[in-house]
Amino acid sequence: MNEMNYDPVRAPARPGNRWGQDRRLEFIDFRLRWDGRINRSDLTEHFGISVPQASLDIARYLELAPDNLRYDRSARVYVATTNFNPLFTTSEPQRYLNGLLAQATGGAGLGDSLAGWLPPIAAVPTPTRQLDGDVLTALIRAIRNSHALSVEYQSMSRPEPTTRTLTPLAIAHDGFRWHVRAFCHTRNAFLDFVIARILKVSGVAPAGAKAEDDIEWCNILQLVLAAHPGLTVDKRRAIEFDYGMTNGEVVFECRQALLFYVLRHLGLSQTQVSKPEEQQIVLRNTDALRSYIKTESVDR
Repeated sequence: MNEMNYDPVRAPARPGNRWGQDRRLEFIDFRLRWDGRINRSDLTEHFGISVPQASLDIARYLELAPDNLRYDRSARVYVATTNFNPLFTTSEPQRYLNGLLAQATGGAGLGDSLAGWLPPIAAVPTPTRQLDGDVLTALIRAIRNSHALSVEYQSMSRPEPTTRTLTPLAIAHDGFRWHVRAFCHTRNAFLDFVIARILKVSGVAPAGAKAEDDIEWCNILQLVLAAHPGLTVDKRRAIEFDYGMTNGEVVFECRQALLFYVLRHLGLSQTQVSKPEEQQIVLRNTDALRSYIKTESVDR
């Protein structure tokens, strides 16, 4: 399988001196870019290492990027220079903003972030969907061990829960809900099941399908976005800056199984025509994607 298919997400290393120096160098790089400063105490407190080891880490960073920092004797800290150029992708703006979002939504504690000082941040609140921890554990183990589960599932199309046999294959988030991508033995199809609607897991069974058999999950589509042609030139330019468009368009990828959710998020699944100022963007390659555009694949 290639890297776009059901790759497991490896758990991050645990804090402490068991983390390698490369991780600590990333930390130095991150703090210099977003805090503008780094000190040995930052390393010792975050990683639980000794002061001599922290000194060695900073010295190693200086060897790799001597123009990125200088020692401020009055403040007794290393500060980022005006020529700072990040060494690691963990220092990219989107990583920093993702960390802020995790803080704002309660998805991370202060110890989980590489940042020191944090600016005030807020996120649009959404209702919390309750998940059963035991159910989620069973799903994760089934994916890892390649076996099926007997579950009780409450769909919206039936008044009472039904017993299903599912072969879980991946976890997905549609922007609002967590799903498990699974092969349904009853319907003989690959579908999305809302995890919060799985009421109970009652047994293990042999797998009914393999990950590579799920064509809609494995198939990667390219979406070409452009500013709405109905906008004025200056407004189109603002949208192009906003999305980082080149030559008036931006291309990104998504799994075929998630296309419905992506279009819904972008406001491109509406049947009624919106004003250009409200819609802002259009899908340029609609014709190429038409055969893949359908309703959501959540089991109802």
